[in-house]
Amino acid sequence: MTTPTATPASLSGITVLDLGQIYNGPYATFLMAMAGARVIKVESLKGEALRGTSEVSSAAYPFMMLNQNKESISLDLKSARGKELFKALVKKADVVLENFAPDTMENLGLSAETLLEINPKLIYAAGSGYGRSGIHRDYLAMDLTVQAMSGIMSVTGFADSPPLRAGVALCDFFGGVHLYGAIVTKLFERQTSGKGAVIDMAMQDTVLPTMASVFGAYYFHGRQVQPRTDNRHAALTLAPYNVYETNDGHVSIICVRDGHWRSLLKAIGRDDLLDNEALKTRDGRAERMEEVDAIVSAWTRRHSKSEVLDKLQAGGVPSAIVRDVEEVLADQHMHDRGMLRDIDHPVLGDVTLMNSPLNIAMGETVEARLPPALGEQNNLVYGELLGLSEEAILELTDAGVIGAEDKKGRP
Repeated sequence: MTTPTATPASLSGITVLDLGQIYNGPYATFLMAMAGARVIKVESLKGEALRGTSEVSSAAYPFMMLNQNKESISLDLKSARGKELFKALVKKADVVLENFAPDTMENLGLSAETLLEINPKLIYAAGSGYGRSGIHRDYLAMDLTVQAMSGIMSVTGFADSPPLRAGVALCDFFGGVHLYGAIVTKLFERQTSGKGAVIDMAMQDTVLPTMASVFGAYYFHGRQVQPRTDNRHAALTLAPYNVYETNDGHVSIICVRDGHWRSLLKAIGRDDLLDNEALKTRDGRAERMEEVDAIVSAWTRRHSKSEVLDKLQAGGVPSAIVRDVEEVLADQHMHDRGMLRDIDHPVLGDVTLMNSPLNIAMGETVEARLPPALGEQNNLVYGELLGLSEEAILELTDAGVIGAEDKKGRP
């Protein structure tokens, strides 16, 4: 791998007004900020919801990760003067992003239509659980509920246990990735059309493609809803395809092609099964899934997970260690690639922080900055973009329209 070199930021010159909350919207704007856009986090005088929790709570890490390289201003959007200031900022912006409940911005008098009248080139991007249209538009949504509605929860877990949520906020982050993609697509389109756009991104829509194998199993089995398959393939048409016990943990192993199976047998010293007609084909192994898993498990249980991984990878068998959080954060591979880096945080101490996967993929580097304090760039943004004097900014602060700059917890 070649060492990434500093390159011009892809989104340099793009200004984003970020009204994002929690994970969904902020991840899209994180990707934009790390690509060089000027992302101005527009927060209430109390700060957005994720910031509002304690700096030493479990929310501190995701807030720090998602709000790198952003600026923060505080603004009371419920006040008449606050609305005026926001509209003035919209004139200077390329993108407005929000992931409030539908109609929140409309109720504030700041609908997409209103803002596009102010700035016809604006890209207005809205994220929500189920979208701004359809019979479920007003359903209250969080990652957990979207996992339930999208079917993800129904196929996660074990056959003899209740439905189980995925252990990660995949709906929020899939939504954020798609929001980013849609925004950049519309920015590209704007270069020729000269027109703005409204983006209506539903988290449920973005995770639906992950159900492809599950839908395939439904049709494969005669349009019958299948029971949960534990760690096995959704349609039960692949074996081995499972998580297997070792003497110090677990490994995942999958053989998609017959060649993988032959390589596995050679790696585990079971050449005697190479000519076994019943197990030679994928269909045959699927019909004898329990037998296949027993063969694999008998070998994995005698070895450590690292021994299993080394042996199978050397033999050309798709496999991986099931790692815990501590192991992942210490992953030398991702540190070498630049996806993970260690920092010294003024409150949390030594922390491993994430980069943008897009930057890594494109070989781009960016100097990462810790998240701003609430309203830290009030003077800069209101002064630079709107031309307000220090006296005017102080007057707005005293009136409670914007918040005073707060450097608590900053270095």
